Amino acid sequence: MSQSEDKKRILFVDDESNILSGLRRSLRAYRKQWDMLFVDSGPEALSKAAETHIDAVITDMRMPGMDGAQLLDAIAQHHPHVVRIVLSGQSDQETVMKTVGPAHQYLNKPCEVEVLKATLVRAFSLRDLLGQSELKSLISGMRALPSLPTIYNELVSLIQDPNAAVADIGRLIAKDPAMTVKTLQLVNSAFFGLGRHISNPVDAASLLGMEILKPLVLSIGIFQQFEEEKLATNDFSLDSLWKHSMQVGSLAKQIANQEGMDKTAIEDCLLAGMLHDIGKLILALNIPDRYSELDTALADKQQSRSSLEQEIFGTTHGAVGAYLLGLWGLPESVVEAVAMHNQPELQAEKVFSPLSVVHVANGLVHDQTGDVSTTPLMDNDYLQTIGISDRLETWQLLIRDSDT
Repeated sequence: MSQSEDKKRILFVDDESNILSGLRRSLRAYRKQWDMLFVDSGPEALSKAAETHIDAVITDMRMPGMDGAQLLDAIAQHHPHVVRIVLSGQSDQETVMKTVGPAHQYLNKPCEVEVLKATLVRAFSLRDLLGQSELKSLISGMRALPSLPTIYNELVSLIQDPNAAVADIGRLIAKDPAMTVKTLQLVNSAFFGLGRHISNPVDAASLLGMEILKPLVLSIGIFQQFEEEKLATNDFSLDSLWKHSMQVGSLAKQIANQEGMDKTAIEDCLLAGMLHDIGKLILALNIPDRYSELDTALADKQQSRSSLEQEIFGTTHGAVGAYLLGLWGLPESVVEAVAMHNQPELQAEKVFSPLSVVHVANGLVHDQTGDVSTTPLMDNDYLQTIGISDRLETWQLLIRDSDT
């Protein structure tokens, strides 16, 4: 039987037959939405993945022979498009170390069916934003984003210093968007059972603690150093990208503060501003030739960046970044802001939100720096619809004050 175009196939793996039976019973209501396969070992799971298309693997961690981490490693290598989720009752440090690379998300047993469904639906809906299967595989296969060499080397030195404070490490991580997003992926996983989302990397570092951070950085390699030679075919500058991203994040936080948003929303605005352009990095790293083609086309100034990206990649850098952040379990408000920061009119419910703030902050920073080749014009119709167009002059003063 061929798989329906819109019906996803999910593979569940657990060596305990009663767990599989329970999953089969509890998920019976979703048989019209998903094709579900149930197997009791890693090798059998790999056989299934080899013979049929799989969209997601949900596996237990501790199994005889091949454990969950080894299975997900193999899935990531041979089937990188697959969404990889750990569903396990194990939450010890060893499990953290084993799965931080190959797993996109971690869910605790027992897991409510609605939580499992929401996790999968979110991952699949974000993936539908991407037009090309090539991009889905590239993004799903990514385990980390590259960091600035200066910050990376400083972190390695700091974390080996016996007198270093966790807060100092958190503040250093907060200077690098790539380190920030990976740290938040881990701390917001069910490993830690916080029951609330964390958007502040300093808080995240404190919650992880030195005992977990040190091996993650030094042994597991949770962070990667940027290798400029990989981008020899274009003029992409990670330093410039991160500088712009930090400026947008800072301004977004100031706007959110001025508008009286709550603490969580303010932190989400800062985070979304920092991460809004990570899709550019993903595209430049993985498809440098086409990214160079985009740079050339942008220089002609005949079309918007979003329309050119659709022509060249079949999607936008916002959607690319949002897919990775969604896979890694970051807050929905952050994912939405990243996905639509250049196209806020796509927002389903048009309200003042982190998306609105990042859209404005990004436009103001581009205007201030005179980056006319890539300036995304602010959507005045959208700003009027949500009732904030009269606030632009006030927010422009914020960015001017920050330059004085």
